[in-house]
Amino acid sequence: MEKETIDELRAYDLRMIQPADGYRFSLDPLLLADFAAGGEAERVIDLGAGSGIIPLIMARRLPSAEIVGVEFQEEMASLAGRNVKLNGLSHRVEILCADILSLRKRYPVSSFDLVVANPPYRRQGSGRISPKSGRDRARHETTATMADFLEIAKYLVSPKGCIKFIYHPLRLAELCTVAGQLKLSLLKLRMVHGNAGAEARMVLLELAKGRKGDLEVLPPLFVYGEGEEYGDEVKRILGGYHY
Repeated sequence: MEKETIDELRAYDLRMIQPADGYRFSLDPLLLADFAAGGEAERVIDLGAGSGIIPLIMARRLPSAEIVGVEFQEEMASLAGRNVKLNGLSHRVEILCADILSLRKRYPVSSFDLVVANPPYRRQGSGRISPKSGRDRARHETTATMADFLEIAKYLVSPKGCIKFIYHPLRLAELCTVAGQLKLSLLKLRMVHGNAGAEARMVLLELAKGRKGDLEVLPPLFVYGEGEEYGDEVKRILGGYHY
């Protein structure tokens, strides 16, 4: 039996079961959950829930919302379900083991106020292979491409709602092109840097369908402040959790 740890995220009053040596959630979903938590969404869906970290944070940040986490890896979906039960949120958070490509058959169009995703950003056959179980399927496109994530997000979100992604800057131009082809408007963009002298490592995006607006480029987010110490904003998001 694989060894597991139970880690605390005190900022959200959450405990998370994670494999001791396998795939563990990174900073990226925490940044996305914080970016996505503003507003008053009542129905939220996370495309690619992993161990359930984003659905659980969203349940804490949006106390009246119903959350669905979709995860196609059976072992990760099972782990996410255990984390939902561990935190007493089974009445508001549902974990669905399914491929995102099947969601049109399950939900009517415009079923959610908020769609969030941390899509795999590496194309098949690119990049290094991780020795940790599950990590490559989280980082590399498998059955669904970036375009598929955008297309199903557009289908699921209501015209008054929004889509929030975290993605890699290397494919930002491609994402914007695909979003434009789908008639999705890019409303907000925020680059994430390791520090003030580093290139962007990720980008946070807000998109919407059926409405237009000027693009708001938010101030950059720096993970580290002086030296190797986390910056104040990241400290707040982590709430004492350490990698």
